[in-house]
Amino acid sequence: MTAKKKKKREGGEFNNGLEPVIYLLPFVIGLLIFTVYPIINVVLMSFKEGYRLSGSFTGIGLKNYTQVLGDKNFANAVRNTFIYVFSVVPIATVLAVIIANLLNQKIKAMALFQTAYFLPMVTSSIAVGLSWRYMFNTQFGVINWLLGVFGAGPIDWLGATGGQAPYNIFVIIIFGIWNMLPFTIILLLSGLQNIDPMYYTAAKVDGADSGMIFRRITVPLLLPTIFLTMIINMISSFKVYNEVIPFWSGKAGALSNNLYTMVYYIKETFYSKLRLGNAAAASIVLFLIIFVFTMLQKWVQKKFDY
Repeated sequence: MTAKKKKKREGGEFNNGLEPVIYLLPFVIGLLIFTVYPIINVVLMSFKEGYRLSGSFTGIGLKNYTQVLGDKNFANAVRNTFIYVFSVVPIATVLAVIIANLLNQKIKAMALFQTAYFLPMVTSSIAVGLSWRYMFNTQFGVINWLLGVFGAGPIDWLGATGGQAPYNIFVIIIFGIWNMLPFTIILLLSGLQNIDPMYYTAAKVDGADSGMIFRRITVPLLLPTIFLTMIINMISSFKVYNEVIPFWSGKAGALSNNLYTMVYYIKETFYSKLRLGNAAAASIVLFLIIFVFTMLQKWVQKKFDY
């Protein structure tokens, strides 16, 4: 076979589209097995009443959804999850915008500050959570020590008194904010570095101070990145689970599951109670909640699009 014919044959095989398909086939197979099939199976499982691991079920209907939506533990999980999401995401976003703007400046020891803020990204959330557990300790925790410096009495952050544990939710909120900052700061820094310096130069020529530049230039031009980080962080926050585990040795709070979250409820319903259909139904409800809030944020983003 001549070189010309061989080259023509190879070009013909590529034009037939077989080579790209062969390259993509392992990825497509993995996607179908580990992503598409589980999603379809969970949706079907949520409608199967009395579903067992063997595949048997007693009927098809909405009984799993009615049981989940009527469960007080699930209502408590939804409430705690919403409190967590709407506390952590806004506070972490505001702090990340301020910190990212500072880190974008040319100041001394900047590498040290960047390392300190990015450190949580390279550490295990469970391991760090155990460290924070000792920081919240009532007797020798550094947080109560700092409160004592300002004259405040010690707070039983991790415990419960009188059948109530009002401070437990603040523990995971504080830890969640700290844990969310590094990723958010990285995204916002990339957005800041894409802003044309011409805008800052023109503003300084017109006599604008740093505060006005931040409010009138930095924040408006950074809004697309801010909305992106808020969508990503909201999706992640609705799936809060690892933040709860280390503080109470795998339990959801100091009392009887007073810090139930939606993912914790799904996990316990599936693995501990073996109510597989209910767990699947709760998963679908969680998905729908995340989907609705994601679409809502995208709609709001269009309203503020520059």
